[in-house]
Amino acid sequence: MATVAIPAAKWTWVPPHPRVRTGDGLDADGQIVERCLSGQDAAWEELVKLHTRRVYSICYRFTNSDSEAQDLTQDVFLRVFKNLKSFRSGEGLFVVWLTRLTRNLLIDHYRRTRMERATESIDDQGPALEETTAMMARTEGMLAGREASEVLQAALQKLSPDLRETVILRDLEELEYREIAQVLNVPEGTVKSRLNRGRAELARTLRRLKVRI
Repeated sequence: MATVAIPAAKWTWVPPHPRVRTGDGLDADGQIVERCLSGQDAAWEELVKLHTRRVYSICYRFTNSDSEAQDLTQDVFLRVFKNLKSFRSGEGLFVVWLTRLTRNLLIDHYRRTRMERATESIDDQGPALEETTAMMARTEGMLAGREASEVLQAALQKLSPDLRETVILRDLEELEYREIAQVLNVPEGTVKSRLNRGRAELARTLRRLKVRI
């Protein structure tokens, strides 16, 4: 298996890979997976190229470490290579399967390294909904500059893992609620609750860091 090429510009956010569907209902990723399973090396390289940025972004947002994110991205695609036969295109999107696999590896990483994980629940629903909505509407613009992106990354690290992963998957990776529910194995209502709490806490943190929202 070829080494995965990690994007050098770690601060640049790239919109998620568009989900193009063909006339027979099979998404483009599903077609590439089928080619991979048939033994086409070029298809594997294409699959890695399409999804490396997404996987790296998730790993970096969780670890806040470029080197760890690069190593974990390599590990993710090694797992993909070993477990691709378990993906069933008729049972869901490849991006959901890949994101779930990435999350499981991140959980293993936290356990293996015994990193301290936040467990304190956030009971205060915090600022008004319009404030958090306005803050998230500005997120993409904030990511345009390195300094602003560093601030956002620092703020994300203040969230508990459950809230952080939900905000990342919805507001940065742009997964649908039902897809996030599949990745996290929780009801959609739990996803929405965590997202509201995560956005509120993120807004408070950014305000403390004197970021205008």
